[in-house]
Amino acid sequence: MKNIYKIFLVTMLVTACKDDVSKDKSTSEKSMNTTENPLLTISKLPYLAPDFDNITNEHFKPALEKGIEEQKAAIEKITSSTEPATFDNTILVLEKGNALLDRVGNVFSSLTGAHTNDTLQAVQEEMAPKFAELNDAIYLNDELFKRVKALYTAKNTLDLDSESLKLVENYFESFEKAGANLSAEDKETLKTYNSRLATLINTFNKTLLEANNAGAVLFTDKADLAGLSEAQLKSLENKDAEGWKIPLLNTTQQPLLQSLEKKETREKIFNAAWYRADGSDNDTKKIISEIAELRAKKGSLLGFANYAEWSLQGTMAQKPENVFNLFNGLIPAATAKAKNEAAVIQEMITKQGENFTLEACDWNRYAEMVRKEKYDLDENEIKPYFETKTVLEKGVFYAAEKLYGITFKERTDIPVYHEDVLVYELFEENGDQLGLFYADYFARPSKRGGAWMSNFVTQSKLYNQKPVIYNVCNYPKPAEGDPALLTYDEVETMFHEFGHALHGFFADQKYPSLSGTSVARDFVEFPSQFNENWALYPEILKNYALHYQTGKQIPQELIDKIKKSGTFNQGYSLTENLAASNLDMQWHIISADDTIKDATAFEKEALHTTKLDVVSAVPPRYRSTYFAHVFGSGYAAGYYSYLWTEMLHHDAYNWFENNGGLTRENGQRFRDMVLSRGNTLEPKDMYKEWRGSDPKIEPMLKARGL
Repeated sequence: MKNIYKIFLVTMLVTACKDDVSKDKSTSEKSMNTTENPLLTISKLPYLAPDFDNITNEHFKPALEKGIEEQKAAIEKITSSTEPATFDNTILVLEKGNALLDRVGNVFSSLTGAHTNDTLQAVQEEMAPKFAELNDAIYLNDELFKRVKALYTAKNTLDLDSESLKLVENYFESFEKAGANLSAEDKETLKTYNSRLATLINTFNKTLLEANNAGAVLFTDKADLAGLSEAQLKSLENKDAEGWKIPLLNTTQQPLLQSLEKKETREKIFNAAWYRADGSDNDTKKIISEIAELRAKKGSLLGFANYAEWSLQGTMAQKPENVFNLFNGLIPAATAKAKNEAAVIQEMITKQGENFTLEACDWNRYAEMVRKEKYDLDENEIKPYFETKTVLEKGVFYAAEKLYGITFKERTDIPVYHEDVLVYELFEENGDQLGLFYADYFARPSKRGGAWMSNFVTQSKLYNQKPVIYNVCNYPKPAEGDPALLTYDEVETMFHEFGHALHGFFADQKYPSLSGTSVARDFVEFPSQFNENWALYPEILKNYALHYQTGKQIPQELIDKIKKSGTFNQGYSLTENLAASNLDMQWHIISADDTIKDATAFEKEALHTTKLDVVSAVPPRYRSTYFAHVFGSGYAAGYYSYLWTEMLHHDAYNWFENNGGLTRENGQRFRDMVLSRGNTLEPKDMYKEWRGSDPKIEPMLKARGL
């Protein structure tokens, strides 16, 4: 997932817990004045990388407040000018005005997402409404909008280069979308909505992390965990007491359900995940209901039938009807395939001598048995070939080298925010410096769930900045001394997130607000999903799939099994995704007059209405109560984008297959025409120019076995 929020919403993205962020230095040890706060000066490290050795929790609040102050000063400079609006005295000043806030906010966002604590949580809570207020101070400012609108109206006479012209258009469209055309009274109403939403989203994130941590399931009887290996048990040992602790991932299904033999244990873990934020001490139902209702009112105030209509402006889908058309074309085939899969799994349950009806908590375990029987593929048989660092260096990096010519060198001299973080320097084919990459792959209590990419430093010719980018995942951390082995799904996730990183590294823009991944929400997932294709590409796979003990290459027999099982369980996979995507849309097509009295009942009806409850053993990938993409991040009315861009990435890979596959020439063409262009072209035009046609859905259906 790409972290796509603007800096003024940074506090909404993440949550907090007990772990400290870096070296514990008190304010008495580290003065908060401008000269000694490292966040208030340009970093002297390579690529302007954050100086985590000297940044402390207490530095953030004054630095963020200083950033807000500078941003407001830039606005005042523009609006108080008596000179006619020009690109330089209006758009450029606006673009430069958030330089400090962007720099500080990038670091703050990274820590509050990946390694947070109580102090940062308090800063988030305090700053959330202030960032919402700042956003309104920009986009609901009448005098500022008049100047931007004047430039937009006269844009064809300004003699601007294409990127500068796009920047003018981008700002004007952002102002209009934010409500710049509203009356003074309606603007005040909108400000109250925005402020309340900022607080609610921050509260949701805080509550959800607490729910995830509190929902961890404890076991004291080893027999309850039959099916887990000794290495797995060792990694799950409870550090606070006797027994074992099973942490919750933010998805509905939990990975260990695949291995656990006892149904009672599976039920306990599944229910802990399902009800973590529903009926627990960390219940989010009232929070998400109020968020949805406020968003509906906001959409109505801005002149739209619902929030989804407003939110989809500027996307490839454009309007809810097009999203639902995509869903409607997939739901019948997905649920039909899921029904067939459920019948086969039920047969396997009977074959194992069990006498119960398949439920969601059973699916992964018995589906794995079916896969072993049908494809002779055991997940535990392939995991020894997927050691984390080897996959990264000899797989993900190797694919990038073959396609784009870039090379990598590990750096151990760059400060990091946690000991698990790896840092690499990237170089162009000719040896020129490209940027820095941080890899943070293991789960911990101070990290929110999921996987994502974002920037410490955004590429910009305006500031002569090269990109500094990080990837975050939540792979289970092995016990000390044991190898960090991945499932194939986790391998794909690593390729996925680095696809986002490539989109950021290859950015070639002057203006940071147009740079790299600053594109439409339903296009930003395209480069990342496309990059997943190289995980199974023969030349790449054989280079990184090396047994962690012997170093031997994965045998062709196992490769064939992985490929043959590629369409296995796709009915389940697509249905759970469609269920989550539809839940997102249903929450965001309610009208301003609707009141959600019972979030659980709303969810049940939403799934029934869209016919996504016909296979009871297939739950949505995320329940509403822990749907962080939608209620805690930037994907409201946008989770569909994963399916939308899946269509793009299969179609794109089809082009590669028909044009020689993995070659430097093809990689360079894709870099030049897609990955390097940022938000300088409309996505649909960019894609068509590269592909030679609009995307087709058939390659996706084929890949899904539909």
